[in-house]
Amino acid sequence: MPRAEPLDRRTRGAAVEAAARAYLVRAGLRPLAANARYRAGELDLVMREGETLVFVEVRYRRDARFGGGAASVDARKRRRLVRAAQLFLLAHPQYADVPCRFDVVEAEGDPAAPALHWLRDAFRADD
Repeated sequence: MPRAEPLDRRTRGAAVEAAARAYLVRAGLRPLAANARYRAGELDLVMREGETLVFVEVRYRRDARFGGGAASVDARKRRRLVRAAQLFLLAHPQYADVPCRFDVVEAEGDPAAPALHWLRDAFRADD
């Protein structure tokens, strides 16, 4: 039986982000934007939960033995996400007075059907 070709990084990332988005939608969040790119960085998903604007970082690890996805969101990455979120808010002034939070969705295993772990309020803008 021939071995399946591994997915390239972009295809794998798109599959994992789609799975995370579907998971969050089933949990009641409403999608607003995906892959919002700014000079400071990229926001994987921007969603709404009630009145709260949620910036979601999706982190994939084939195997969590060497640390889960959340462990890879270091101080530098958090600063880039916060700056990208600030730029998103400048570009969308209708959300200027809406409470915001930063979540991380860890994904591992098969990119087509990853195991997901949602960390609400994973970090604060002032961390």
